[in-house]
Amino acid sequence: MLLSAATIFLSAFLLFQVQPMVARMILPWFGGSASVWTICMLFYQVGLLGGYLYAHLLVRRPQRVQAATHWAMLAVSLLMLPVIPDPAWKPAGDAEPTTRILLALAATIGLPYFILSATGPLVQSWFFRAGKLSPYRLYALSNIGSMLALLSYPIVVEPYLAVRTQAWTWTAGYAVFIVLCALAAWRIWGLPDVELTATPDEAAPRPTWRQRLAWLLLPACASSLLLSITNHLTQNVASVPFLWIVPLALYLLTFILCFDAEGWYQRDTYLKLTAISLASMAYALSSDVHNLPLYIAGPLFLTGLFVCAIVCHGELVRLKPHPSHLTGFYLMIAAGGALGGVFVGILAPHVFPDNFELHVSLAGLALIVLLILRRDPESPIAGGRWKPEWILSALFVLGLMAFLFKQVDSSLEGYRVITRNFYGVLKVHDSGSRFGGVRTLTHGTINHGEQYLDPDRRKFPTTYFGPDSGAGLALLHFPRLAPMRVGIIGLGTGTLASYGRESDLYRFYEINPVVEDLAWNEFYFLHDSAAKIDVILGDARLSLEREEPQNYDVFIVDAFSSDSIPVHLLTKECFELYFRHLQPEGILAVHVSNRYLDLVPVVEQIARTLGKQARLVDSEDDDNDPAIFGATYVLISSSGAIFGREHIRDVATLITPDPKLRLWTDDYSSLYRILKK
Repeated sequence: MLLSAATIFLSAFLLFQVQPMVARMILPWFGGSASVWTICMLFYQVGLLGGYLYAHLLVRRPQRVQAATHWAMLAVSLLMLPVIPDPAWKPAGDAEPTTRILLALAATIGLPYFILSATGPLVQSWFFRAGKLSPYRLYALSNIGSMLALLSYPIVVEPYLAVRTQAWTWTAGYAVFIVLCALAAWRIWGLPDVELTATPDEAAPRPTWRQRLAWLLLPACASSLLLSITNHLTQNVASVPFLWIVPLALYLLTFILCFDAEGWYQRDTYLKLTAISLASMAYALSSDVHNLPLYIAGPLFLTGLFVCAIVCHGELVRLKPHPSHLTGFYLMIAAGGALGGVFVGILAPHVFPDNFELHVSLAGLALIVLLILRRDPESPIAGGRWKPEWILSALFVLGLMAFLFKQVDSSLEGYRVITRNFYGVLKVHDSGSRFGGVRTLTHGTINHGEQYLDPDRRKFPTTYFGPDSGAGLALLHFPRLAPMRVGIIGLGTGTLASYGRESDLYRFYEINPVVEDLAWNEFYFLHDSAAKIDVILGDARLSLEREEPQNYDVFIVDAFSSDSIPVHLLTKECFELYFRHLQPEGILAVHVSNRYLDLVPVVEQIARTLGKQARLVDSEDDDNDPAIFGATYVLISSSGAIFGREHIRDVATLITPDPKLRLWTDDYSSLYRILKK
């Protein structure tokens, strides 16, 4: 028992420790997009399915064949260590990155991940074979190991260990696992070959197709809800392990509770809570409740995820088979998880023009749970079709689906363009009547630029880039001894091009090719600019690394998608890269406006570490021009002479350092210290 428990616990711990670790390693290569984690989760779920399928097929073989085969797989997996991604997988252009992410993960952790995935069902099968004891509590133990791994990563591992140190530490743990797993396989070497079946008095009928379908659909619902809610949160805050891990940890907690003991899942109570959660989340997605604060949206959706997932997994446990069908049961659970991952990670971005997968997940979960309960003789809605409980439940599900469908339908109205790709959803719409109205680009929940439609006003810089903003001040008051060279991370509508003058060069670095299409075809800033315009597609950091020094006078960083921040563009190493491309008297303007995170001390500390001077420029909304918003910038310069110029001196203020903040580097970053209260 102890050997089996230790092997399963360690395998689960390593399995879920490697997930955020490797995803964090490759995140900067693909622009820091929230979608990177979704694709990583798809890989992990498919890898889990592959491991479960391997275990399901292997346990049908003679014991010695099982042991010898698994020993060979363990030995071969050592060839992939350490689990450090090869930089050759960095993208070279603007191609859609899904396939490259999947291949990079397969080349880095493919076989070790496959082996770890197979360990739970395989060792549980060996445990049952050796002693005819129920192995299901070992499944709960594996989920405890998984959750400890997830919770320890942002609290213990990420803040204190460099990325390469993490990889080598994980490798040492994997070596210990190899020894334990090899010993577990040795224990079955000498066992007689017996059929893994129930005894006559155990009454273990063969699972029906309806039962197997429920094993597939319940985890599929929970998985799609997990990924949809994670997307909803990370696209509006930051794509970092902290916000990946909390939803996944709650999801795993429901597995632990449901598989540990049946008493944890109180069906009547949780079904009522599920109805409340589904209704609350559906309402929170409506246009009536737009841009909920994080302190409301976070608990609401995370609580909803926990309640809905515990219903899915609780009903799954009620349908679990005799241990003789254990590996087939786990195989269907893994297939359901992978199905949810394929829906959210692959199908939804290509089928839905907007982020509708959460709407579909909520409606699908309600419908599937209703149908499963309808056929359960112990359910309060089983039996006659006219039972009040059945009628009320059916009306609730139909009403929820109608409400969600109406949301989807109404959210598509009034837009000139709605387009979606790996990097998110972009929308263009016209509104207002003053000065001929304005045209607006939104990315996620954030306005990413707007332009007056009146030809006499359409050259005016708007939104976060007005004349009094940090970017506007840097461009208007930089001493011009020659045509200016300006580098900008983040294209948006191309608003900053409105500052360009004859012979200037404005070079935009933009990761999303759709943004370039919209900037040229739906807006006029680029067309109307007097400057020469270049647009470099691909991740800005990778592009800057490949280029010779550009000798920019002003370099502006404005690369946020919604309130999500690309952390790899806010590290000491990246700022060194920015200054490699700036001329000695040049100025770096970093846009740090954010509803949830206080990025000012992060940028100030990096500037101070590099021996630069930094000032804060905090502009307000313009009462006379509703298209100009307040914005927060940090201006950084090597000499500081720019801060003595009249218009900048009057508004730029010193920044008080935060002595408790740790320097952000490529090996370290943490959101805990900078979350706004």
